[in-house]
Parts: sequence; C-alpha cells; structure tokens
Amino acid sequence: MTEPARILVVGGGYVGMYTALHLQRKLRSGEAEVIVVTPDPYMTYQPFLPEAAAGSISPRHVVVPLRRVLDKCKIVIGEAKSIDHAKRTATVTTLATEEEGTGAVEITYDELVLAPGSVSRTLPVPGLADYGIGFKTVEEAIGLRNHVIEQMDIASATRDPAVRDAALTFVFVGGGYAGVEALGELEDMARYAARYYHNVKPEDMRWILVEATGRILPEVGEEMGKYAIRELRRRNIDVRLDTRLDSCADRVAVLSDGSRFPTRTVVWTAGVKPHPVLAASDLPLNGRGRLAATARLTVEGAEHAWTAGDAAAVPDLSAAQKGQECAPNAQHAVRQAKVLAENVVASLRGEPLKNYEHKYAGSVASLGLHKGVAHVYGRKLKGYPAWLMHRTYHLSRVPTFNRKARVLAEWTLAGLFKREIVSLGSLEHPRAEFELAAGGEPPKTK
Repeated sequence: MTEPARILVVGGGYVGMYTALHLQRKLRSGEAEVIVVTPDPYMTYQPFLPEAAAGSISPRHVVVPLRRVLDKCKIVIGEAKSIDHAKRTATVTTLATEEEGTGAVEITYDELVLAPGSVSRTLPVPGLADYGIGFKTVEEAIGLRNHVIEQMDIASATRDPAVRDAALTFVFVGGGYAGVEALGELEDMARYAARYYHNVKPEDMRWILVEATGRILPEVGEEMGKYAIRELRRRNIDVRLDTRLDSCADRVAVLSDGSRFPTRTVVWTAGVKPHPVLAASDLPLNGRGRLAATARLTVEGAEHAWTAGDAAAVPDLSAAQKGQECAPNAQHAVRQAKVLAENVVASLRGEPLKNYEHKYAGSVASLGLHKGVAHVYGRKLKGYPAWLMHRTYHLSRVPTFNRKARVLAEWTLAGLFKREIVSLGSLEHPRAEFELAAGGEPPKTK
C-alpha cells in the first residue's frame, strides 16, 4: 500500500490558508496529509485592520481560526527557521520546543508550499526600534488604537504645553494602503472621541503623513491618489511627499525637509520585505529576495516546491509587457492559492499543470468613515460610493460565512449606535496590577 504524500504548507496567511483549504477539499481520502506550520493559530484579514483600530470591527472578527477552517489538516503553531529542500526537511521551532529546551524539530515532507508572507521593512532610523509602532498584525492595530486614546487622555490631564503638543501629534510613515487607511480611520475615530473631552478639540491634534515618493496610494492611479491627498489635506492632515523620516530619537520626529515634531506616536508602514526563512533555504531567489517562481506557481529549478503570494516573484501573464510580476497583494494571493492547490493535486496524480493568469481588477481604499477612493475595471470612484465599494468588496472576500455575518452585523450596529471610545491598554499588560501589588515593577509604556 502506498504511503500518503506529505504536503508541508509553511505560512498561515492568505496563500497558506487558502491553499490548505482547497487541498483538503480536493484530495481524496488517504491521498495526502497536509501539515500547516504557522506562527499564529489564525489568519489575519489585513484589509480590516484599520477598521479594527478605529473600533468599527471587533478584533476577533478580523481573524479566522485555522483549526476550525482547516479541520482536515494538521496545524503546527511554530516558526519555520530553515528549509533544506534537497533533503526535504524543514527546521521548525514551536512553543513546545522552547519549553522543553530542545531548540527545534525537523519536519519531513514530499511536497513543499512555501508561503510565509512578508515582514515589516524597517530602515536604520535612529529611535525607530524604541518608539516606532508597526501596523501589520491585529495586536499592533488594537495596540495603536489604545495608544491614540491614551495620548488624548494624557493631553487632557497634563498642564505642560510641551507634553500636550507631543501627545497630540501623530506621525505616520508610508503612503501605501496600510499607512493611509490607518491614518484615515484613526483620525476619524480621534475626531469623534474629542467631543467627549472638555479640553481637547479636533483642531488641537496634528496628523502627519510622510511619504518618500511623490504620490500616495499608487494602486488606485494617479488621479485618485491626488484626490486622496486633497481629501486628507481638507481634514487638516499634513501630507508631506518626497520626504523621509530621518530620526525619531528622544520622541522627536526629524524629517528630511528639516522639520522637527515632538511626538509620542510614530507609526511605521513603509513597506515590507521577504520573510527571513526564504534566505535560510536552498531555493532560488530573485534580486529582491523573493522566490523565483514560474507561472505554474512552482519554484524555478526545484521539483516538488511551490510558492505564491508575497514570498514569490510570479510572472504576470496578463500584463501588457513581458517580464512583469504579479503585485504582492491579497487579490492575487487568494486566486494564486486556488491554482496552486489544483496544481499540487494534479502533480500528485500525474496530470498536467496550468498557469496562473488573472487580470488585475483594480483597487479600493478607505480614507475613514464614508470616505474612500477606488479604481476598479477602469472606473474611478471617490467619496461615499468608493467607501461603500471598499466595504462591499472586502466583505465578499473575508473568509467564512461566519465572519461575513459577524462583520456585517457589527457594521449595522455601528450605524445605529455611537462609536466606542474606550482604551483597553491594560489588556496588553494583564499582570501589571498584580505584579505591582506583589511588590514588582509595573511595565513601562511607550
């Protein structure tokens, strides 16, 4: 009797989850075993992070529990540290290996799906490691929401003008989706929350968007990008193009144009880079550190290795010019995952593989409640229609009917009742009060 093939999926994001989901649906009983290695027991639907930060969506509805969705797969909560594809092994650390002090375990496989996604790309900016806040995980989104409200509390309570000004100055670095949508939603939320403070007004707050290039939101096109800038500036948001963050040491944001802003909030969303496990593998990479992929979503020159999403340089067969690659976004990742799973199953059965080809439909972006921009199938929308399209599109794409229903219910209730403006920063340090009572040192907050 032939042993079932072992398929190792590294990563539990868009590509990892959807590939495993399609595999468990398409594989016959006993045909293969699917193992998913992921650092978190859930998949984060990142387009909803700005709304989670603004309190429009509950954090638990932004994530999809992998054990529930991938009930026919084996889920290993851990981090792939290296891949030796020549030996068909992956070195993985888990919570158990850390607890046992054994270091790591080796997982063998027959087929490898390498889709670890990307990590935040940082630069050697003085003070960034000490004071910067990321915006890539649900924990960071909720932490940022708590932080913004806490700054408003500080500004309301202090008598020191310098402390107040620094608390009410918010600097966002990066003019892509993450930076613009996070700033737009949080500014909207803070503007609303200010009505409940007797001595903090919306005009007291300073919101600054720093972008190193000459445009923001390049995915929605130049015209819609310019509209987004006008809309943000109309809300007194200071948009600085062709500008870099040179330093944020000592809680002072120093920009390349010479400006200096004392601030307690620097949000870094200036791009991503390939996951470190790619460099720790024996698989071929391109010049930017991404896996060299074929249109069939195999890794070039490596049999039984597959990839897609942020980690892969996938040729864009629908592009007008040859040599272009698919953009590393969710739209491509979800569609690539389906083709990837079909090709893995076809490979196991000795059937021909097919190419991935999908024409980019367009992009939508939110600029806050009832405000947005969109460029979809050649049509350009702005304001409320674009915002509505943004919500409709992402509601249709969030995984599982359960999550769709919960998000829709929350949006409906949000339209009937007032926003929540509560900071639950203590959730980030649940033992702080007990440690203090027991004679320990309370944790320091940024």
